[in-house]
Amino acid sequence: MNDEGAGRARADVEALLPVTLARGNIRYAPGIKAGPWIFATGHKGVGEFCGPMSPDVLRSDLPSWDAPKHRRESDQIFVNLGRVLKAGGSDFASIVRVDQYYSAHRAVEHYHDARRAVLRDHIPPSTSILQQGFLLAGQEIEVQMIALAANSGLAIEHIRPRSHAIHPSSGYSLALSAGDLVFVAGRLADSLTFGEGIAAEARAPAHHLWKGLPIRLESEFVIAKKILPALEAAGATLADVAKLQVYLRDPEDFAPFNEVWRSFFPADAPATTLIPMPMPGLVIEHARIEVNTIAVRSGARAAKRIIDAGVMPAWKGYSQAVRVGNLLFLSGLLAIDHGGLIAAARTDPAQPYFGSNIQAQMEFMLDNAQKICVQAGTSLANVVRVQQFHTDLHEFYPAYQVWQRQLPGHHLPFSAVEVPFLPVPGTSVMLDLWVYCP
Repeated sequence: MNDEGAGRARADVEALLPVTLARGNIRYAPGIKAGPWIFATGHKGVGEFCGPMSPDVLRSDLPSWDAPKHRRESDQIFVNLGRVLKAGGSDFASIVRVDQYYSAHRAVEHYHDARRAVLRDHIPPSTSILQQGFLLAGQEIEVQMIALAANSGLAIEHIRPRSHAIHPSSGYSLALSAGDLVFVAGRLADSLTFGEGIAAEARAPAHHLWKGLPIRLESEFVIAKKILPALEAAGATLADVAKLQVYLRDPEDFAPFNEVWRSFFPADAPATTLIPMPMPGLVIEHARIEVNTIAVRSGARAAKRIIDAGVMPAWKGYSQAVRVGNLLFLSGLLAIDHGGLIAAARTDPAQPYFGSNIQAQMEFMLDNAQKICVQAGTSLANVVRVQQFHTDLHEFYPAYQVWQRQLPGHHLPFSAVEVPFLPVPGTSVMLDLWVYCP
């Protein structure tokens, strides 16, 4: 990273309640306030935002004496989120999106109970995904949150069309607008009638090995029948989509999904990240895909701008990044070139113990991220949300060390989760980054 990019002033960007973990000297930002936005990333059932899981959460000697462990874990997370919001001069009523990862499906209902108790009738668009593992022993939940600062001047509007009812155990809004941006909850190909599972038109005929590719059927249904109506209800269209996060369970589904994706986004493509998940990974056991969406209202002042910094995207046809107003959304980053995994991250059989494959991947991706940021008029120093998807969390610490070399002394708003695979052979980490544009 060049000196100009690394040292550029972080105008209007503030780390909230930053901590340094004694083990590993890891600098973590539980929250970031950036202009009108507050971001909280990587939240766990810990006290004071650092260290191991809270003993009051684990309570190994009396695990079931009062509340279930997953409820205690969820309650602690919301205590921590409340502290971040307070530090940013905001409150729970200003949240515009939440994302949850769980390593056990049994945690979800307890988390939902805790969320309803705190957020009541203001549960914003939500995405809940099962994932393979987290950084801490005993951790089974990780939460990301986006909110508006109290002085943002932006109005929040919940979009809750009756034709797309949400089950009361979850209670989140289908979509929400905050100023010019529209946040749409994670959508999967379930029937509009609760309890029917995958919609009939998103399934191949029973007992047929073909007559409709399942991932293609589900993807088309999700985009056309779930995401598009939510956007229309919020005053946006598919052409206004700025960012997609797509969760897929099967390595063989990535290419056919991208065929569907290209048919819906033939031009001005949104920034898109394809995130692997285990099987099962969704509320419907056999579902293959879930997608969450950020768009800009049609005709808004904050026009969608495609960023091209000459960086090879993870998938053919993807935008490298999209800027909308003061936020820059990058597509998922992998350490690849047209030969697959970059040469610097491949083990040399003649020198197998020299170099670090994970650090080579991180250096390549962060250099590319900085090129994209500069092209968009900002710097990687203004990163507000960092998601790292590792195939082996033992690689988290050497990956973190690359961040510290690139942004020395910087407190990072990071989340690191373990996924069962990455779709390019040899790659072991993928990044999903959001950056503020002062």
